[in-house]
Amino acid sequence: MNPKSRYLILFGLFLSLVSGCGSSSPSKTAAAEIEFWTMQLQPKFTQYFNELNQDFVEDREFEIRWVDIPWSAMESKILTAISANTAPDVVNLNPNFAAQLATRNVWTDIDQVVPAEKQAAYLPKIWKANSIDICRDESCDTSTFGIPWYLTTRVTIYNRQLLKNAGVVKAPQNYQELAIAAKEIKTKTGKYAFFVTFVPGDSAEVLESMVQMGVTLLDDEGKSAFNNADGVAAFRYWVDLYQQKLLPPEVLTQGHRYAVELYQGGQTAFLSSGAEFLDVIATNAPNIAKVSATSSQITGKTGKINVAVMNLAIPRNTDKPKEALDYALHLTNAENQLAFAKAANVLPSNQAAVKTYIQELSEQDTTTAIEEARKVSAMQLENAEILIPARDDLQLLQKVIYENLQAAMLGEKTVEKAVEDAAKQWDESL
Repeated sequence: MNPKSRYLILFGLFLSLVSGCGSSSPSKTAAAEIEFWTMQLQPKFTQYFNELNQDFVEDREFEIRWVDIPWSAMESKILTAISANTAPDVVNLNPNFAAQLATRNVWTDIDQVVPAEKQAAYLPKIWKANSIDICRDESCDTSTFGIPWYLTTRVTIYNRQLLKNAGVVKAPQNYQELAIAAKEIKTKTGKYAFFVTFVPGDSAEVLESMVQMGVTLLDDEGKSAFNNADGVAAFRYWVDLYQQKLLPPEVLTQGHRYAVELYQGGQTAFLSSGAEFLDVIATNAPNIAKVSATSSQITGKTGKINVAVMNLAIPRNTDKPKEALDYALHLTNAENQLAFAKAANVLPSNQAAVKTYIQELSEQDTTTAIEEARKVSAMQLENAEILIPARDDLQLLQKVIYENLQAAMLGEKTVEKAVEDAAKQWDESL
């Protein structure tokens, strides 16, 4: 489904819900339980949540009803539940999708219910990633729609044997080095250095790379700010790689899953992914896992590192707002975040947990690839931030940029014309 269609569906749903969202009537019959939805965490973390939930309810007069939803089904299920007024009390979402619903006044404004001293327990940049400006009647207010939970920073997983065959001494640290390595690898091995998708609606990695290269995508008013030298340079970087045949032709038609397939098949040298993905490679492609190592996330001249955030949102019309908030804060406190980060090979967003986690990793002698990847990922966290702020129309921005990039890659437009057209299309959409 393209971004415009998805937006229209969202808009249609919530036109019928505006009055309902403002109602003081409870979302469901009062019951002695909190309903909590997560995304694809069963059965691996069943024991973790059973123990955590039992500890939380020990001195309370209610239970936790935990419902785990597949990744691919969460958006449709939460939309259906909200429209039917049967939403869970706490739900695990990512900021981009939660932001689309925040503009419809669906979520509790966390800033209004969590004191400043408790907000300070979380990484400031990550707390800010769960905020969005909501404009009504020519005035705008910032609303915080979620409590930060766990994080991931991408690392570069690389095939040591392929690099050796190509005479590449070390994994690239920036996009300039990546382009040089891509040419060496293709010339000496016939294989590609990496795969990155330009399919609208899939990974935003290319969009994030532009920010790392120094591009300001939007100005303070939300209008395009990339129709300049920095924007042209970023577009030209990707166009040149494609036209020099240093990117697989499928970058125009296949999503990020194809990057995984190519790396596991030994067809690419680099894979940008989370540290936890090494476990998947070990299962699916043990021979590739044996020659895999990790390096820091590839960045541009800004040195910026992207971080992905998972949050906990509380529907505004829950009939148990206090209990839901208490549970969300319990789940994201230092002790529980640290435990989950270790169990899931992810990163905590609680500052005390981050400090302990990094200290423990820095003192640890790494003996496996996954341990080294966890250390690399954690050490990046200090400089990590959300490179693309939450917006309800983010997918439309990605679409106009990716489609014009594709046109330039195929020689249908000059780079300058592609940048100009993308900026014009975005501004007209506003």
